[in-house]
Amino acid sequence: MKNLNVNHLAVWASIILLTVLGFLWYGPIFGDKWMGLVGLDPATVEANPPGAGIWITNIIATVIPMYALAWFFDKLNVRTWSDGIIYGLLISFAFHFLSNMTGDMFAARPYVLSWITGGYDLVAFAIAGAILGGWQKKA
Repeated sequence: MKNLNVNHLAVWASIILLTVLGFLWYGPIFGDKWMGLVGLDPATVEANPPGAGIWITNIIATVIPMYALAWFFDKLNVRTWSDGIIYGLLISFAFHFLSNMTGDMFAARPYVLSWITGGYDLVAFAIAGAILGGWQKKA
């Protein structure tokens, strides 16, 4: 572990950008459609705002994958932003998108819901892949 070559600034830049992306994705871009598909409405959410637990979980669920992705990139010798995008998309598609789509299909959830939630993950991991692949730690 002492030879781990992780750029912590790149990881935290990714975390911040993905938080902003999530706000936009589940807000102005797809928020109304997503809320309708999961059975929420703005009045109910406003009357019962999420507590701190959901935001703590959200931060943890962003920090851990970004450090894991940085670790994988180091082990896979990903050193360019373009390779980072490719690996980010591949990892997201193979390990998250497909399994969530299958789960949504078995649960009879609307197909478009898989594309909204999965689309976020694909875009997020492409962005993070570009940052983590292209912004290397100085030796």
